[in-house]
Amino acid sequence: MLVSEPTVSVERLVNQIFCSRQITRNDQRVLMSLLLSKEALSLEDHLYIDQVFERLRRGLIHVVD
Repeated sequence: MLVSEPTVSVERLVNQIFCSRQITRNDQRVLMSLLLSKEALSLEDHLYIDQVFERLRRGLIHVVD
């Protein structure tokens, strides 16, 4: 099912970021590309990505190279 595949990968990436409390520049690029892509993201995917950027803004997630 094509609709659920992006959800699984976004969820997996976000969970990895939350568990490690770190995000790589590449992870950031992937999430931004997903947000800016013309392919529709589910509401759940948008919420996951918004949570990552909110935690980044609050200093709860650190950027690593």
